Amino acid sequence: MSLIELDLQTQHHFSDGLYAKQMVLPKDHFAITHAHKYDHLSILASGKVVVDVNGLRTEYVAPACINILADQNHSIIALEDSVWFCVHATDETDADSVDEVLIRS
Repeated sequence: MSLIELDLQTQHHFSDGLYAKQMVLPKDHFAITHAHKYDHLSILASGKVVVDVNGLRTEYVAPACINILADQNHSIIALEDSVWFCVHATDETDADSVDEVLIRS
């Protein structure tokens, strides 16, 4: 099985102390497993997904707001074409550096 990197049409949105990463997940594609240093909200704006948190899978249909706890390995699998936002409290405003601040390595 090979991994194909897909353009998720990522957009970065910054406001006072807030950051939102917007992604378009085509049907049958996924955002890779990762964990964050802090709790954050994820918003499913459109579509249907399965969110896997440490092996526990939950299906969501938009609109949905999901709380992802810190240090929880999670991934998102699109069951339909979907638009997903990850919303974080951070003062980081550089799109090239924000993942380094938020994602647990």
